Amino acid sequence: MNKRKKILIIEDEKDISRIVRDYLNRYSYEVFIAENGKDGMRFIETLVPDFIILDLMLPDTDGIELCRKIREKFNTPILILSARTSDTDKVLGLGFGADDYMTKPFSLSELAARINAHLRRYEGTASTQRNDDVLHFGNVVIDKKAYRLTVGGNEIALSSKEFELLYFLSQNKNQVFSKSQLLDAVWGHAAYGDENTITVYIRRIREKFEIDPSNPTYIKTVWGVGYKLSLD
Repeated sequence: MNKRKKILIIEDEKDISRIVRDYLNRYSYEVFIAENGKDGMRFIETLVPDFIILDLMLPDTDGIELCRKIREKFNTPILILSARTSDTDKVLGLGFGADDYMTKPFSLSELAARINAHLRRYEGTASTQRNDDVLHFGNVVIDKKAYRLTVGGNEIALSSKEFELLYFLSQNKNQVFSKSQLLDAVWGHAAYGDENTITVYIRRIREKFEIDPSNPTYIKTVWGVGYKLSLD
């Protein structure tokens, strides 16, 4: 029998958190609620949830800062659910490691669909056992089983989605992909996604991975088309 997936909602609006909890219970998820950032971190460390829904406006901390702290320790998929609708907030949230962003008011069915897609994608990439689980090129090693990137023997810390995006490009070296194709390949729900997500993640990977992010050696922009991992 499959173990029930644990979802943590970090949200101080009780009506919203309870409605989301009751709806997700229909999908046999085990749902927990934290009403502030301090309790949220405590839940994460003790429960080790499979998925996190995070509000940005919490009574004791800024949600983006909390997202950053979570990502420093855990690769758990994070979906930000916020009343903040500006592109700046979305870019910041994704930039600090969130895997997805939804604005309030929101559709419960769409929320559930996104969660399901993230969990399927996360489980699929974590459980795949193939000969190309470890990719080598030059002094770069990408170990899929361990979700580990090393360059010249030095480990580079990536979030789960940053790693999956880099791994996908590495598997398909020198092939150009549009933003929508990358969104669908890595997030698995292009119909719901925002293509700006790809822009943010490519920039973050370059900042961690490239010697000169403004003049990348590996992850190339093909203007008007998309991105590719260039390996001659």
